[in-house]
Amino acid sequence: MNAEVFIDTNVFLYSLSDNPDEHAKAERARQLLLSANWGWSVQVAGEFYSIATSPKRQFRLSHQLATKYVETWLNFPTASLNSSTVRNALQLADRFRISYWDAAIIAAADELGCRTIYSEDLSHKQNYDGVAVVNPFLV
Repeated sequence: MNAEVFIDTNVFLYSLSDNPDEHAKAERARQLLLSANWGWSVQVAGEFYSIATSPKRQFRLSHQLATKYVETWLNFPTASLNSSTVRNALQLADRFRISYWDAAIIAAADELGCRTIYSEDLSHKQNYDGVAVVNPFLV
């Protein structure tokens, strides 16, 4: 399964936000999820669940609701974590001097054929071997 864009964890979290201070980001995130031909990874799914259900989070989701969202989104192209992903991520982490976890997102996007990653956490406009990062909340 291929996708045009890769969605990072923060976009999913904003799409469900009820925080009035995040209204514009929530609307933008919802628009992306409804309109873009997107994919994600099992890493992002795990991050979403962990953060969305954290007791430290003001707008915390129940296990059941977070699971329902993850199950729905798993119908979209989802990159698994395999030995190829890990090797690619390790090379990207070394080459670009970024964290392994960020590199794993880039490697997963590449595996899905995505040329764009929507993320607030990675460097806006940075190109990682043909995979460009766009902060969708700045555009």
